[in-house]
Amino acid sequence: MDGVEVGQGAGRRGGRAPSTTRARVLDLVRTRGPISRVELAELTGLTQAAISHAVRALLDQGLLRENGAREWTGGKPRVMLTLDPLARCAVGVQLGADWLVVVLIDARGAVVARTRVRGAREEDPEAVVIGIAGEVDVLLRAAGIGRDRVAGVGLAVPGTLDLDAGAITVSRSLHRWQGFPVRASLAEAVGLPVVLDNDATAAAVGEYWAGRTAGSVAHCTLYMGAGIGAGVVVGGTVHRGASGNAGPLGRMHLHRDGHGPGPTLEELAAPHAVARRAREAVAAGRTTTARLSADGDPITDFGALATAAVQGDPLALELVRDSAEYLADAAVTAANLLDVDSVVLAGPAFSTAGSLYAQVVERRLRAELHAADRHGVRVALAAHVADAAAVGAAALVLQEDLAPRRG
Repeated sequence: MDGVEVGQGAGRRGGRAPSTTRARVLDLVRTRGPISRVELAELTGLTQAAISHAVRALLDQGLLRENGAREWTGGKPRVMLTLDPLARCAVGVQLGADWLVVVLIDARGAVVARTRVRGAREEDPEAVVIGIAGEVDVLLRAAGIGRDRVAGVGLAVPGTLDLDAGAITVSRSLHRWQGFPVRASLAEAVGLPVVLDNDATAAAVGEYWAGRTAGSVAHCTLYMGAGIGAGVVVGGTVHRGASGNAGPLGRMHLHRDGHGPGPTLEELAAPHAVARRAREAVAAGRTTTARLSADGDPITDFGALATAAVQGDPLALELVRDSAEYLADAAVTAANLLDVDSVVLAGPAFSTAGSLYAQVVERRLRAELHAADRHGVRVALAAHVADAAAVGAAALVLQEDLAPRRG
């Protein structure tokens, strides 16, 4: 284990998941608090009696608290309500070939504790699942959070999923996991409910839950790890598609090659493509300050190239900018198709040179987006760039438990 980062941990025991009315009230307090009961009634259109009943139930569950502040309106002062963030927490797991990240977040989406261990590329899935369960135990103990306050575990994975079976059907980087019932196996190992989703969707929900896409009607998170995907959130609800696998941008053929479809976006822009072109350039006589790996590991090579690009190395900067331009092609296409007003870049590939990618994507969207005369598109890096899928996976659990939405 590479170490556990722990924030403060204390709070009260949480109860069962709220009803639909309580979920609406809880979500408003979470996103707009401190807020009064009168304001809640105005925003929801519910009666004062319904609001009082919902608030009382949430106070009894320990999810809300009266913070002692009063809002004076000329008459009787209004008691302000806030969320008790540590009354309900969730664990998020980001399963990757090179790294496996486990985080614990509170009800607001803030990271309470985090750990990172080596990935699952060549490991037996059953052994990895047992290891994840052990990391969850360590994380909860280190944070001082009891299981009675943990709503469940969110698991973010790369590839195409069978959400009904709780399994990965196709993954470019985790071949041994294809067909393995990872959701059921992890639920049995940790003794908590498990929610499974792809890494891009998880990252998008994490940004929404933490309030970083507030005011956005249609949001897209571009996620780049070993591959490239997109997570789309519209009005707080995930767009999943017919099978729950919307957003595999990496498979798009954006540039034709004669009569054939041409290379995919991942073959042009993903870390392994950047690393391959760097080695080809060096073999052709070009030089770089990036120290490429002795064993040709593309993830290690991409990390070195990203660092060199930020430091101004000409070859590395050229290759990263080429990758960014290809990614921007996909971003423009997705933004036009979905009419989004917010784009966030997330994933381990953006942890070092993310600002370079964001600059290119923002420039291209501003110049080419057909909807620019109606609204702009905000472009930003995720709050937890490298661990965005882990944080988002935990947020998926909290959204399902505290503020369930139906698309």
